[in-house]
Amino acid sequence: MKFYTEPQRQIPITQEADVLVVGAGPAGICAAISAAKNGARTLLVEQCGCVGGISTAGLMSHWTGNSGSRLYHEILRKSSERNEYSKEWTVQIDPEKLKTLYLDMLQDAGVTLLLYTFVSDVIMENNTLCGVIIENKSGRQALSAKVVIDASGDGDVAAKAGVPYIKGRETDGKMQPATLMFKVGGVDTEHAVFLGSFESTFQTEKGELQALAKKYLPYPAGHVLLYRSTLPGIVTCNMTNCIDIDGTNAADLTRAEQICRSQIEKIVAFLRDYVPGYSSCYCISSASLMGIRETRHFQGVQVLTETDILQARVFENWVVKDAYFNFDVHCMSGAGLDETGMQDKFPQKKGYTIPYGCLVPQTIDGLLLSGRNISGTHLAHSNFRVMPICAGIGEAAGIAAAISVKENCAVRSVDPKKIQQLL
Repeated sequence: MKFYTEPQRQIPITQEADVLVVGAGPAGICAAISAAKNGARTLLVEQCGCVGGISTAGLMSHWTGNSGSRLYHEILRKSSERNEYSKEWTVQIDPEKLKTLYLDMLQDAGVTLLLYTFVSDVIMENNTLCGVIIENKSGRQALSAKVVIDASGDGDVAAKAGVPYIKGRETDGKMQPATLMFKVGGVDTEHAVFLGSFESTFQTEKGELQALAKKYLPYPAGHVLLYRSTLPGIVTCNMTNCIDIDGTNAADLTRAEQICRSQIEKIVAFLRDYVPGYSSCYCISSASLMGIRETRHFQGVQVLTETDILQARVFENWVVKDAYFNFDVHCMSGAGLDETGMQDKFPQKKGYTIPYGCLVPQTIDGLLLSGRNISGTHLAHSNFRVMPICAGIGEAAGIAAAISVKENCAVRSVDPKKIQQLL
């Protein structure tokens, strides 16, 4: 491999913050809002041109799962108020309205926002993270902060800072497949079929829909997941599929984009031919952000396990409560549910808690993990990776960071009881 040595140069420190949040998905947005509301000068950095991550640019269909997060439920309430076709409380997402809602909430909280900005490196002083290097249209710059919250999904900041991690499943490193969401219009929603899980089936004159999808859709696609939207005649499709993808590798992301996009036209044709209510459907939009379910699992002070979830464990140092979902493990070798996954048949209905130690890296100070990159096993991650739970994690991370700044103490020294009081 050939190398190029960059010439040494000075980089301007363009902004100094109390709390710097990297990544503006639900985890990052809630982290930034809660940090700012608790008195911290907060800066939120996002590489896309909009906020919301998978919930907006990723064209996610709905909020799936649940958590006790106040901010998450505030987002749901305000989203429902802006729904022009119904004011009923809904978990369905209108991505365009949600983009604007997020911006309004960030502005109201006093968060400084920087879009179109990529974090390319970190600034370290011994074992402490002190800021990041960014790249954008304005050039290469430095941002300094007392606390950095990594809400990038893949944990790009934590990885560059040297926090130990593994990728994917503990046994073989396999990661869940990637999906590019898309929407179809022209659906007769009054008579249309909606299948919300891999374990959902529907019998037609031509056969059972999941079996037909496996037979006629191009491998590794081969399942039917169709969801209502907030708009009449429009349905969100979670049906493209690409396996053996590493979401931290640009070449893999490019391959996933090519493969998933090549499947959309064939999926639409399948819907027209086989699924009731879709005979006149057509693709109207597709996500601008690839849906990556799993990459790095970081080593935290504590590790959340599948046993903790199944036992509905209540940790004394909890910072997320009433977290609820299932073991949503998509098949690593094709379409459908992995043999380790449980959706409709998930046995634990009570919910669980997440301890503060899962947000605190073992080895690096000045840093908190937020969202799907917190410390947990592969199977536990398949549960807590969903957006309502990530929003709850973000809300807790923002509060913890604000307390750290206010009390001038390390984030790992923040008393979880104080976080609980503010939650």
